[in-house]
Amino acid sequence: MDYTINRLIADAEFDAVDARTRVALTDNGFGVLTEIDVKTTMKKKLNVEMPAYRILGACNPKMAHEAIGIEPRVGAMLPCNVILREVEGGVEVSAIDPVASMQAIDNTELHAVAGQVRDLLKKAVEAI
Repeated sequence: MDYTINRLIADAEFDAVDARTRVALTDNGFGVLTEIDVKTTMKKKLNVEMPAYRILGACNPKMAHEAIGIEPRVGAMLPCNVILREVEGGVEVSAIDPVASMQAIDNTELHAVAGQVRDLLKKAVEAI
């Protein structure tokens, strides 16, 4: 089972894809709670160069509330991470597949919510 939902945005500028990703997430009920600029962090901490790589921590408050109500410790697995990375030919966007990540939790009610979140993330990635 794949653990991410992926899309390559060919011949695109990194910051433009970032902006499009944020709009698509918002349009599908997600907000970006956290952002990690991995490229800058690796340069600062390890003095290594790497292509642009950003992690966005996306949250759909309604779905997160529902999941926490079903399984209070699920917060350890939230928010849903979406990565943008510069690759040859463009920018790849990858969102976590919540169904895959929730396999570690034995709770069928939670798995149903994860399926709904996956559908929303898939729509967002397709809309970029």
